[in-house]
Amino acid sequence: METVACCRHYPVAFMPLHFQSSRIIKDIKLNRRKHSKGVVLKRNIGKKHRLRGKPLAINAKRYLKEDPDEEIKKYDKYALEFKNNENIVEDSEAKFNEHPLTFVSSISSMDPLIDSDYFVQGSKTIRKNDGAVETEPSTLVRIPGLPDGSDGNNGAHISSCFWEWKYKWIVHYEKAGSQNVNAPAVLFLPGFGVGSFHYENQLRDLGQDFRVWAIDFLGQGRSLPPDDPAPLVKEGTPEEIVKYWGFGPQVEPWARDLVYSVDLWRDQIRSFVEKVIGEPIYVVGNSLGGFVGLYFAASYPHLVRGITLLNATPFWAFIPNPSRSPEVAKLLPWSGNFPVPPSARKLTEFVWSKISEPESIKNVLKQVYADNSAVTDELLLRILEATEHPAAAASFVSIIFAPQGELSFNEILSRCREMNIPLCLIYGREDPWVKPVWGQLVKRQVPDAVYYEVSPAGHCPHSEVPEVVNFLLRGWIKSIESEGSMALPLHEDPNLLQSEFWRKIEFERRGSKKSVRTCVVTMKRSFWHNLLSIFRSFLRKFEDATPRA
Repeated sequence: METVACCRHYPVAFMPLHFQSSRIIKDIKLNRRKHSKGVVLKRNIGKKHRLRGKPLAINAKRYLKEDPDEEIKKYDKYALEFKNNENIVEDSEAKFNEHPLTFVSSISSMDPLIDSDYFVQGSKTIRKNDGAVETEPSTLVRIPGLPDGSDGNNGAHISSCFWEWKYKWIVHYEKAGSQNVNAPAVLFLPGFGVGSFHYENQLRDLGQDFRVWAIDFLGQGRSLPPDDPAPLVKEGTPEEIVKYWGFGPQVEPWARDLVYSVDLWRDQIRSFVEKVIGEPIYVVGNSLGGFVGLYFAASYPHLVRGITLLNATPFWAFIPNPSRSPEVAKLLPWSGNFPVPPSARKLTEFVWSKISEPESIKNVLKQVYADNSAVTDELLLRILEATEHPAAAASFVSIIFAPQGELSFNEILSRCREMNIPLCLIYGREDPWVKPVWGQLVKRQVPDAVYYEVSPAGHCPHSEVPEVVNFLLRGWIKSIESEGSMALPLHEDPNLLQSEFWRKIEFERRGSKKSVRTCVVTMKRSFWHNLLSIFRSFLRKFEDATPRA
């Protein structure tokens, strides 16, 4: 026999349908004395109030906001309504056991009480041969799909904008959720080779609850320069003769300090937050964006409320930073500034012509995406759009030869830990580049970080399984905003956190049911555990590749 609990992203109070209002109010009053800033129902209250072991979760904090006495009256009112409804009291257990989800949605009197975003399948009751009864935790969690218009909800409207950071340093970004004036601000940072378009599923969905932005780093996406930073020929030459920008003998005055490095991107984010967003933000970064986001948080902690890493790269660039290795830096002929040296021009043009071919880009995407169905023609076209810009080749080689940042990845993590910046890790387990072991190392260095692994998912989990990433992000941000009174996603049962417990996350996408596995990663993994995990992953791939009779 299985039960289903209707859950929110934070601690909930489990109560019977007739509510036993006097006991609840007593517990609320006791709990109120412990909290001077308001009333919060603790998890232990929920353990006392059940319908014969069949939990039905409601958002208790919703009714305990500013005036506790007034809210208790509301509870008493709803309790009396349920107590006087004989049909619910008589038939509730039978109907709940038979069709729990249908039963919950069919009770109109529950509408003002239930405030749920996802369903967690409850425990299984198992009777052994000797008559003993045991319970096993369930693995199934059902979450909403993306707003796709099937139910009339198309999600938040996305606006495309440009911002001039400095003269001719034009930054492209997208935003959504501007109407949520009191909601937290969230900024998404893309990986190398993509742009803000890579987060459209996040903007459209999370923009319903938060104010969200996604930005293109200078030198990538649609943040490429509007003019040639180092013209190769004199003014008046036909444009078709100049295929690539940035290879001329003289740099334009506005581009003298233009080096596409992590230091530049960190400062770009700082100015964007201060001048465009105007308040501290939650940062979400994938791959390179995760590295830059952490670097930004470590450098300007007063502008950060929390950071989420999506398979963040733990290193960037191979040229030493001049401030850390001045002697080595002097020996290097070029450090990514404009103009690109003539000696590097032919090699750059040759390499760029190869790696910017559609087939090359598609092959790379298929390598890093665990689900190749997510590598759509639309995604490929959006990436190719940036490669066709005349400044793209010079920007690419500038990025490759730009120096490292002033801080190493470990130094960045240490600073974030010392300043208690909330950290969440969401890593695709099948990433061939940034394998989960890197996320585990971050978790060991920052033990308070919340760490989820998702499978199957590769280097870009937000693109492959946006439903799951959005679900985890939304719950994590709300938990921080509530100062911990709202539980983290998949933390509704503390007993499950004693060991790594994989949950099946189920959702709908374009009318079909999809699912992935997600685990809350603890600190208890050993070397042998990781080795066994890699071996099992290899076996799964081998089995998938083996033809079935």
